[in-house]
Amino acid sequence: MLEVRNLKKSFGDVVAVDDISFVVPKNCIFGLIGRNGAGKTTTIRMAINILQPDEGEVLFNGKKIDETFKEILGYLPEERGLYKKMTVWDTIIYFAELKGKKAREVEKKAKEYLNTFELIDKKNLKIEALSKGNQQKVQIITSILHDPEILILDEPFSGLDPINVNLLRKLIVDFKKQGKTIVLSTHIMDLAEKICDYIGVIHKGKLLESGQLKSIKEKYGNNQIIIYHQDDISFLKNLSFVDKYEEYGNFTSVRVSNKNFIKDVFQLLAEKNIFVEKFIANEVFLQEIFVELIGSINQNKNGGDYENQ
Repeated sequence: MLEVRNLKKSFGDVVAVDDISFVVPKNCIFGLIGRNGAGKTTTIRMAINILQPDEGEVLFNGKKIDETFKEILGYLPEERGLYKKMTVWDTIIYFAELKGKKAREVEKKAKEYLNTFELIDKKNLKIEALSKGNQQKVQIITSILHDPEILILDEPFSGLDPINVNLLRKLIVDFKKQGKTIVLSTHIMDLAEKICDYIGVIHKGKLLESGQLKSIKEKYGNNQIIIYHQDDISFLKNLSFVDKYEEYGNFTSVRVSNKNFIKDVFQLLAEKNIFVEKFIANEVFLQEIFVELIGSINQNKNGGDYENQ
């Protein structure tokens, strides 16, 4: 549905996006994952024709995007773009009208969204009177009220408390159920893992990995064990067949050199009477994949090979 081909963008001597390509299938949630400053926002702005790439192109349904693409697009920018002196109600109606909707067409849905985000009692307040979290909720409403076919969300969870993060997560999933396509950028790995079907991992302007999340987890999850436990299991890291041992507080991630050793780890834990709450074989979390990818880049860079890759 949406295809990014070999995008490049520099600002002076800084290469913000370096030959990035990925495909966003129809009716999915695609997560562009990376740290702050990785190039996610620049990539998104080129993907929706706000910024022109130095090289590369973006296709929608096989055709190069143009100004008409914005008619079916809902876009939530990372920075707030609201008029502070306007009221909440006037703001969301104004943005709907910019997308070609009449006020009477969207009034009912606007009230529903205001109720959903607990803003109905604030609809006559000026934007400047709202908290940052409530301003973010207003901006979310302005990006979806016109019922777009494709929704692009740049760091949508920024400034939201856990309750509203959950509300937005459900809203995104509901949009997918309606047959829509969602692209979101985020550095919050656990949220991306919960809702995304496809991901692209970006670091310093380069795309390190992309594709179906399930397939990527299978690729990196072989010989990996997730152990939720209460007792000390640090003895595992000294075993000859353990290639990686990482503690995450509530659980420990262990990678063995061969899948046949997974049962040996389980047997050792039983022999030492370790209280194991959960033992998951061939599983890996998105955060671990991200850390491993960044770690491999840093190792190559320190070894002098990075520039030639």
